[in-house]
Order: sequence, then C-alpha cells, then structure tokens
Amino acid sequence: MNKIPRVLLLIETSSAYDRRLLLGISKYVKLHGPWIFFESPPHYYCRDHDGKIKVSSWVKNCGVNGIIVCEPWKTDEILSLGLPTITSPDRIQNLPALITDSAATARIAAEHLLSCGFRNFAYCGFDELEWSRARGEYFARFIAEAGFETHVYRRSKLQAQRSWDREQGFLADWLKSLTKPVGLMACNDYRGGQLTEICRIIGLDVPGDIGILGVDNDELFCEFSDPPLSSVPLAAERAGYEAAELLDKLMAGKKKMAGQTIVDRPGFVVARQSTNILAIKDREIAEVVRYIRDHFNVSFSVSQVADEVAMSRRSLERRFRKALGCTVKSEINRVRVERLCSMLAETTQSVSEIAMSFGFPSVDHISRYFRRNKGMSPLTYRKRFGLK
Repeated sequence: MNKIPRVLLLIETSSAYDRRLLLGISKYVKLHGPWIFFESPPHYYCRDHDGKIKVSSWVKNCGVNGIIVCEPWKTDEILSLGLPTITSPDRIQNLPALITDSAATARIAAEHLLSCGFRNFAYCGFDELEWSRARGEYFARFIAEAGFETHVYRRSKLQAQRSWDREQGFLADWLKSLTKPVGLMACNDYRGGQLTEICRIIGLDVPGDIGILGVDNDELFCEFSDPPLSSVPLAAERAGYEAAELLDKLMAGKKKMAGQTIVDRPGFVVARQSTNILAIKDREIAEVVRYIRDHFNVSFSVSQVADEVAMSRRSLERRFRKALGCTVKSEINRVRVERLCSMLAETTQSVSEIAMSFGFPSVDHISRYFRRNKGMSPLTYRKRFGLK
C-alpha cells in the first residue's frame, strides 16, 4: 500500500488569489490524491520570535514530504530541508517557482488604460516586493513604447514611514502631484482599493481625474472599492492545480527540482467604474471609439467606420493613431476579443451561443479567431478564468 503524501501548505488565506490557489490544489488532489495537508495556523497562534513557525518543526513532527510556500519564509531554512518544494512568488535558488506573467499582465493593463484615452500614466506598488517591481517596470516599458512617461510611486525606505497611517499622507501628496487626467496601474487590487480610498478623502474624482486599474480581480476588494475597481484577472486556480501536479511528481521521484517555472497568465481586464471613461480630447475620435465599443458584436471594416462617422479613411486613421496610439483595426479587434473573454468568463452561455451573438458562422470560426488572438481555445480560456 502506497504511503499517503504529507504536504505542508504555507499559504496566506486572506486574499482571494491565494484561496483560488488552494482551490486549484484541492481539485488536483481530489483527482489524484489523497494527500494529508498541514497548514500554517492563524496569526493568533503561538509563533517563534520572528513571527513564523519554524518549518523544520513541522517536517520533524509531522513527517512532511513536500511543501508549497507562498509566504515570505527564511530562505536558508527552506533550502536546508532538502524536500520537494514549490515557492511563490519569489524564486529561491533552484527550487521550482509559481510566478505570474508580469510582462503580459502589465501589457494588458497598459493597453486598457491607453484605450481609455489617457495620455498621463502612473504606477503604484510595493517597492520591496519583486513581483510588484516587475509589474511596474514592464508597465512603464509598454507605456514608453506608446510614447508616454510613467510616474512611479516610491515608498519611503524607512520602515516607520511605511505604516498605513503614515503612508496615506505620502500617497495623497503623490496623487495630487500627478498631471490629470491620469491612468494608474496598481500592483494589485488591495493597493488599488487603498488609492480609491485616498482619492475620496482628498477630493479627486475616480475615474475623471484618476482612472485606477488593479490586478487579481479579487471581487471583494473590487466591489468594496468606491467606485468599483477595474482589474486584470489571473488564473490562480489553474496555477494551483499545476503546482500540485508538479509537487506530486517531485515527491514520487519522477522529476528532480531544477528551478521549474509554473506561469500564472492573465486574462483580459474586468472593467468596472474606476476606468469607465474616455479621456480623449478629439471629440470626433471619441465618438468613433464609442461606436466601436457599442458595436463590438458586429463584424465591420475600417472603411465602414469611416463612412459611419462621415470621415475619410485616411483622416480617420491619422487622427485615431494620434489620439489612441494604435490603428482603428487593432482597436476593433481588441474590443471584440476583450468582450469575448468577458462573455466566456462571466456568463454560462455556450461557445456556440456566443459565436452566434458575435456573428461568427460556426464554433470553428470563433475558435480559430480566439486562438489566433489569445493562444488558446475558448473552452480553455473559460476553464482558466470562467465561473466555477
């Protein structure tokens, strides 16, 4: 009889992202288990003087065979155990890691804020966290490629000034200093919620003065925010499943730890009120954008758009690129793909029904179109990001 694997989960459960990771792990184990889980207890249990239970104690007392760690833990202690281990979000030498695709996440955020018509941009995160820095660096890079500058918030290096009661003042001053209107990417929904709170306190309008976009699509944070926060969703459940699958192979000796990477890739923006704006000075082009968004489910050409707004195609293309930094065709395609993603993720309509509502002649046609743009089939996208 095979021994049941014993797995230590060092995963914070206060965020929806981490809970979705746990759900993915649970789904894998229900299909391929059983496993015995040991979990990090809540903060009010006794811990050592560093505020963390010693992992070595867990391993010794519980006979742990593998670890998935998604909290900051002592690197030396984790490495000294020599156990099959998957870390997140930061890498630890040659241990396998679960990371988010920072480049793809930032690109989607940049494209969304650019499509809103913003020409001033900002990024706010947590300097001390590598994943937050990476998202900010990529966001600034993509905004620069579009010809604009990103103003990045820098936290104080003094720990005493990073407490929320002190940092609110620094953030308020920074937000006031930004040229308006400005499109702002927050490193995650928690940070985005903090920013909308400060904007209300100091009298800045969201999205009129500042359009704010988060990451994770944590529905609690997004809906609790006032106004509701737009966000880039991540496929945490799928990532959790893949992490459990890899750990299973490591514990069974089918694979060796060699710095493998599990990549959590983003979906399209879930748009809410915090970015519901068209900050476009050219009013005729703003009307073109509204037309494209209002007719997302209809297939039409650039010439047809030009005829609809009584402009020459050449003039339309020139003014559109100046206003949004992209072609009319690329915007039509972006809007259609974004709405397709939204329907796959947020409704229970079949792919056939969605294809019909978008004017595609068959499921094969919509599947080819979607795969060309997203690199996966509609059903795969729905499994990763859709309703559970």
